[in-house]
Amino acid sequence: MENKKISTEAYKGTRDFYPEDLAVQNFIFDKMRKTAESFGYEEYGASILESSDLYKAKSGEEIVNEQTYTFEDKGGREVTLRPEMTPTLARMVAKRKRELNFPLRWFSIQNFFRYERPQKGRLREFWQLNADIFGVKGIEAEVEIISLGYEIMKSLGAKDKDFVIKINYTGILARLICKTIKEDDKDKIIATIKIIDRFGKIPEEDFNNRLNKILGEEKAEILKEKLNNGEMEVLAKQDKCFDEYRELKDKLSLKNINNIKFDSNLTRGFDYYTGIIFEFFDTNPENNRSLFGGGRYDDLLDIFGEEKIPAVGFGMGDVTTKDFLESRGLLKEYQSKTQLYICTLDKEYLDYANKLAQDLRNEGLNIAVDYSDKKVGDQITKADKKSIPFVICIGEDEQKTNKFKLKNLKTGEEIESLKEDLIENIT
Repeated sequence: MENKKISTEAYKGTRDFYPEDLAVQNFIFDKMRKTAESFGYEEYGASILESSDLYKAKSGEEIVNEQTYTFEDKGGREVTLRPEMTPTLARMVAKRKRELNFPLRWFSIQNFFRYERPQKGRLREFWQLNADIFGVKGIEAEVEIISLGYEIMKSLGAKDKDFVIKINYTGILARLICKTIKEDDKDKIIATIKIIDRFGKIPEEDFNNRLNKILGEEKAEILKEKLNNGEMEVLAKQDKCFDEYRELKDKLSLKNINNIKFDSNLTRGFDYYTGIIFEFFDTNPENNRSLFGGGRYDDLLDIFGEEKIPAVGFGMGDVTTKDFLESRGLLKEYQSKTQLYICTLDKEYLDYANKLAQDLRNEGLNIAVDYSDKKVGDQITKADKKSIPFVICIGEDEQKTNKFKLKNLKTGEEIESLKEDLIENIT
């Protein structure tokens, strides 16, 4: 048989991370981690594999059936590559509920899988920060978790004008739909809410077709008219839950967080939210989309037979975050973590170069030695292409005197340096 060539492309919807790509991701994760820890949040982790029953119980059948990588393992168990973290977190809290000290402030940065059509800002594999607080009934939890999201955005270099925090209350939209189009079929209402979440985000024709399919043309036209003329917003502000939004806005204002907006059309894709929901939106007209969001979910421990624990959290993905930073020029130029590249004039100097490198590593420097046996100019060019800032070349004189010409590849400046001064001259 003729050998079939295997593609060098990554699986559709996933990414390879070359050093410069991983540097960007690590930059984002570092900002997320440091900010979460500054709020007193502790990092946790879990397996990427979960029982499919966990997601069927609370994420919704649609997610399991249509949007997950679900399969049967060799033991006949149905398992799923996690599409989100909240159900796993709830399972972990339920397991050790009596041992844990509440309130819990936990965060994780993990990878997830969803089987959906790859598009801008949405891939089949992605990484996400999840930050959650358990055990606080009052609005202080929402204030803190939204403040955490806000401070992460600021740590990444965003300004208030770059994003807006949209707030709604789960249940308001369902009540408005019932009142507006006299519909009481729970499944239709849930489906309608999920379509409304796509209002303004997908082509109008696609939105109309989806809504017509759920409600029929007559009710769909009534609802679209009220969405377009702002009547839903007016009705929402008459709801008693709107008072909680006012309180939230006032408390955030005390923390100088003022880029807040009430949005009656806002919903979230999961069925477990029980109170305030929120999303951080990019204000760039060319990328006017949700960056990340979350909300309150007080009932999630029910599926484990445990009493309720109030909880609020959010998930912040790496894909939309990177798109946001790129669109505003907030990503720094790639810089190798290798601080010094050692070139040699001949292979006979490699032993000395390796000994020097190890001595400098023991002092805390990151050193690479060139083993290519190419011309010195080619070795220096290689270091420059790798974005390594400093280079020295080892020959007979350097080996005898321990004195080197240290070149800064970024500025072109070259100085003489003794071995014992290299660390100071590089750092």
